[in-house]
Amino acid sequence: RVGSTPTAGTKLFFLEDIMNTGNTTSMIPQMAILAVFVILMYFILIKPQKKKDQEVQDMRSNIQTGDEIVTIGGICGKVVKTKEESVIIMVGADKTKFEIKKWAISSVEKKAPGKRTETEVVEEKKVKPKRLGRKTESTDSMEEELKALAETPDVPVEEAVEEVVESAAEEA
Repeated sequence: RVGSTPTAGTKLFFLEDIMNTGNTTSMIPQMAILAVFVILMYFILIKPQKKKDQEVQDMRSNIQTGDEIVTIGGICGKVVKTKEESVIIMVGADKTKFEIKKWAISSVEKKAPGKRTETEVVEEKKVKPKRLGRKTESTDSMEEELKALAETPDVPVEEAVEEVVESAAEEA
């Protein structure tokens, strides 16, 4: 009969086997494999996804005025005002402002200057090269010496540079 309910005589195969044989030891390895598979799936798929979702939720809840963000639609803008469930961003050269929901924020590109992360502090402490000052008389004289030495064909470049450095050290 099409569309009829199962009758009481219909049995599941594994239950029928247990009832007929009375032996449950053959099912224990199968159940163990199934349990290991479920646990493995939890640690491979579910737990990392929950961790990622929590990080995204934390990022969206910590958005402040001044942050530069990118929406899931690819719109880049600067946060002007935050509300509980939405933010107002400023976009483009004409500084158009519009409101978007927080769930539509894909990433934060730059944090506001007021709040710094550890990586930003470390990057700031990197050694920056010293700026060269204005030309002085000593730098002008060194340039002239280098030009004069470069014009003489019998002096190698390395020796010419060493002579200029030595003369500069003597002047200092």
